[in-house]
Amino acid sequence: MKQYIVDAFTSTPFSGNPAAVCLLDAWPDDSSMMKLAMENNLSETAFIVKEANGYRLRWFTPGTEVELCGHATLASAFVIMNYVEPESRSVRFNTLSGLLTVTRSGDLYEMDFPTYELREITVSDEMEAAFGVRPVKAVLGLDLVCVFDSEEAVRNMVPDQALLKYLPGRLQNATAKGQETDCVSRSFCPKVAVPEDPVCGSAHCQIGDYWCRALHKPIIRAYQASRRGGYLTCESKPNGRIAIKGEAVLVAVSDIVARL
Repeated sequence: MKQYIVDAFTSTPFSGNPAAVCLLDAWPDDSSMMKLAMENNLSETAFIVKEANGYRLRWFTPGTEVELCGHATLASAFVIMNYVEPESRSVRFNTLSGLLTVTRSGDLYEMDFPTYELREITVSDEMEAAFGVRPVKAVLGLDLVCVFDSEEAVRNMVPDQALLKYLPGRLQNATAKGQETDCVSRSFCPKVAVPEDPVCGSAHCQIGDYWCRALHKPIIRAYQASRRGGYLTCESKPNGRIAIKGEAVLVAVSDIVARL
């Protein structure tokens, strides 16, 4: 089995968010995919099988299979359109989140993703204890998105991973209005065995949608202020979808010789 390591949401190797992309002829059992994801110990390992109506795509963290992953989708599209079908300008993935289409435009890859209804919830003492800083606002969709009063608060926080697990949402995101970009954010994922996701595309289905509405802008430029860092462009669509754009770069190609 061929495996590619791709850094997503960056054009510079060893930054952005790394994903492993595995090309398969047929599906192994779930436990084997879980073991390889644990072996890779990246925030996501993507598995792809070509089917009659496109590609089937699944994502595994070191702890569980997830229903949506942005950076590993970008990485998977990068691999397909550069190394499997280099003549293609788009690729369709059938996933647990439905049909996801990725289109290439120059050096950028545009992902057509769903948004999630965001409802405002009460800022709590538990949020302040977990993040170490009190949010000024909190909204909940698939993930928790806590809004803070400054970029510095988001960049400098050192959350308590144990306490984050007790907050609602799949992921716990911190965001603020940016100084050089429209927003900055960080994504913490202790519930899926990823302390901090370097650049989280699926979280920006909500973060991007929130800031497009809050800033009254159809397109925003976002920066994920993790140690590795990465840039995303988010465009709110009228049909309840969001376009998330980013670059990607190949880091390594390997052969998995152990039997799955």
